[in-house]
Amino acid sequence: MEQEIFAGDGRRRVVIENVAPEINGGRHAIKRVAGERVAVQADIFADGHDALTAVIMFRHERQREWLEAAMEHVENDRWRGEFTVSETGNYFYTIEAWVDHFGSWRADLEKKQGAGQDVSVDWLVGAERVEGAAGRARGADIEKLQKWAGALRAAGKRERSGASAASAEASAPERVAGEELKLEELAGLMGRHPDRQSATRYEKELGVVVDRERARFGAWYEMFPRSFGGLKGCVEQLPRVAGMGFDVLYLPPVHPIGRSFRKGKNNATECRRDDPGSPWAIGSAEGGHKAVHPELGTLEDFGRLVEKAREFKIEIALDIAFQCAPDHPYVAEHPEWFRRRPDGSIQPAENPPKRYQDIVPFNFECDQWRELWLELKSIFEFWMDQGVRIFRVDNPHTKPFAFWEWCLGGLKAKNPGLIFLSEAFTRPKALYRLAQSGFTQSYNYFPWRNTKDELETYFAELTRTDAAEFLRANLWPNTPDILTQFLQTDGPPAFAIRLVLAATLGASYGIYGPAFELCENAAREAGGEEYLDSEKYEMKAWKLDSPHSLEPLIARVNQVRRENPALQSDRGLRFHRTDNPELIAYTKTTDDRANIVLTVVNLSPHYRHSGWLDLPLEELGLEGRRSYQMHDLLTDERYLWKGGRNYVELDPRISPAHIFRLRRYLRTERDFDYFM
Repeated sequence: MEQEIFAGDGRRRVVIENVAPEINGGRHAIKRVAGERVAVQADIFADGHDALTAVIMFRHERQREWLEAAMEHVENDRWRGEFTVSETGNYFYTIEAWVDHFGSWRADLEKKQGAGQDVSVDWLVGAERVEGAAGRARGADIEKLQKWAGALRAAGKRERSGASAASAEASAPERVAGEELKLEELAGLMGRHPDRQSATRYEKELGVVVDRERARFGAWYEMFPRSFGGLKGCVEQLPRVAGMGFDVLYLPPVHPIGRSFRKGKNNATECRRDDPGSPWAIGSAEGGHKAVHPELGTLEDFGRLVEKAREFKIEIALDIAFQCAPDHPYVAEHPEWFRRRPDGSIQPAENPPKRYQDIVPFNFECDQWRELWLELKSIFEFWMDQGVRIFRVDNPHTKPFAFWEWCLGGLKAKNPGLIFLSEAFTRPKALYRLAQSGFTQSYNYFPWRNTKDELETYFAELTRTDAAEFLRANLWPNTPDILTQFLQTDGPPAFAIRLVLAATLGASYGIYGPAFELCENAAREAGGEEYLDSEKYEMKAWKLDSPHSLEPLIARVNQVRRENPALQSDRGLRFHRTDNPELIAYTKTTDDRANIVLTVVNLSPHYRHSGWLDLPLEELGLEGRRSYQMHDLLTDERYLWKGGRNYVELDPRISPAHIFRLRRYLRTERDFDYFM
C-alpha cells in the first residue's frame, strides 16, 4: 500500500498572513531608534470557532532566546501587538499562534451554562486541560494547577450527582462552578503554560535596524571650510553654530581637488589660476579620498575639529562622494575601475545635457568589482578611524543598490551608531530602495512642496504609509545645489517660512549656511535653481554680522525643538483643517499626549492671512467645555482658546508662523486653575 506523504505537520491549524510591517516580503528591515516601540499586525485565524492565542517573538541579534509580547484580537481576524527595542543593532521578530484549547473550553462552558445545559462532562474536560498544563509547569505553579484540576473534577462530580449550581458554589474551597473571578485566575495560570505543540510560526523572521537617537532627531548645518580659513577656521565657527542650536556640522568633501578640467566660477569649463575648483572633483597628486586638502589643513587639524566639536555637543558629518577627478591616484593605480571611450580617454560623468568634465565615475560593472567594493568601503573605515560617525553620501542612486546593502550593512554590524544620509533627489522607487538598503536618513522632495495641498499630501505619504517604517526624511530648504524658486523671489519671509516648515514637519532637518541665514537668493539664471556665484566653485566672504540675518530665529526654533519632545519624532504628525488655503496647521504629540505642539504657518511670504482652525479636541485629550492655553513659543505670547474652532492671523513681515505649546487647564488641591 502506497504511503501518502504530507508536507508539514497537519495538526497546525492556525494561519498567519498579511503581517505588517513587512518590507519587500521581509527582505529589508524596518527602522527604529533605541527605546521606540514596534507595532505588529497580522491576519490570524483557524478553521472552526476555537479560541486562539498569538504572540510576537523578538530578540536582539546577540540574544539566542526569544522574548515574547502578547497580541490581541482587534477585529475580523486582525491581531495586533507591540514590543520595545531597547538597544542599537539588529532585532528580529516573527509571530507564533496556536489554538487555545483552555480558552475554547472556557468559552463553550459559559455558553452551555447560560443555556442551562448539563456541563458535568465539561468540568472533567477542563480538569484534563489543567492537568496537562501542570505537566508543563515549573515551580509553585505545578501545585496550583493540580489543586485547580482537583477542584474542576469535584465540580464535575457534583454536577453529575445532581447538586445545584448554588450548592456547588457554596462548597469552599472549591468555589469554581460559576465563579468568574476564580476562572480568570485560572486563565492566567494556564496562559503561563500553554500547549504549543501544534503552534504555527510565521515562516519569516523580519528585521529591525535600531539606531541611536541622532538618527531620528537632529539639526544639521552645512558649511564650506575653505570659506572660513580651513579646518582651524571651522573650529572658530563652532560657538556660532552651537549658538544657533545645531547638533551636526556637515562638511562637503575635504580632500584634495583635481586640476584637470577644473571648473571655474559659476561652473565655467575654463578656470582661472586661483579658482579652487569643486570639492566634489576629488583627487590630485596630493592624495585622494583618504587625504585632506593641504589648503584646509592636516589630518591632525581634522581630528582637533572633531574633538572640539564634541565639547559643543556637535558631531561632524563628512561628505563621501564616490567619484574621482581625472588626476586622482586611483585613475593611474587602478585604470580597470573606470570606463574607457573608444578613443582611449576616460568616460567623464554625465547627466545629459549636463556634463561634469572634472569628474570621472567608477565603473561598477568592471571585472574587478570586488576589489573596488572593498576599497570604497575602506574609505568609510578610514574616516571612522578619524572619529566620524555621520556620513552624507553624494549621489548614491548612481551606484548599485547591492553595493550599499553590503557596504553599509557591514559597517553598521561593527558600529551600530553610524548614521548615513542619502543625498538622492531621484525617482521615488530608487529613493525608497536606498532607504531600504541601509541608509539611515534620506533627502527628499520637501524643497519643491510649497502649497498646502502639496505639503499635506507629501507628508501623509512619508508618515502615514509603509514608507514611515523604513524612510527617515531629513528636510533641507536649500543645499549648495538647490536654490528653489520660492526662495529666489520672496525675500527673508520666504526663508523664515521654509525654516519653520522644515524644523517642525521634520524631526531631522538641515540648512546650507551661511547662505540660508543671510537669505542669499540670487540665481545663476532665470528658471534655474543654481546659486549665482556658487560656493561650490569659489570661496566666499560671508558677512555674518548682517542685521538681516535669520540667526536669532534659527536659534529660537532649534531651542523650541530641543525643549519639546513632540517635535523630536515624525510619528505624531497630524494635519488640521483651516478655511484659508494659505494657512497650514498641524500638531505633533508624544505618545502620552503630555507634550502637544501645534504649528500654524502662513505659506504666503507677501500677505497677512487669517482664518479659522479646527482642532479635534477628543484626540488631543481636551474637554470641549474647558479653556486651554496656546503658548506661542516663538514670541512667548499666550492665548486662551475654547472649543475646537479658533481664529488665527499671521503677518509674514512680523512672524510667518505660530509654534504653540498646548497647555491644559488643570484644577489643583488648592481649588484654583492653572495651565500645564
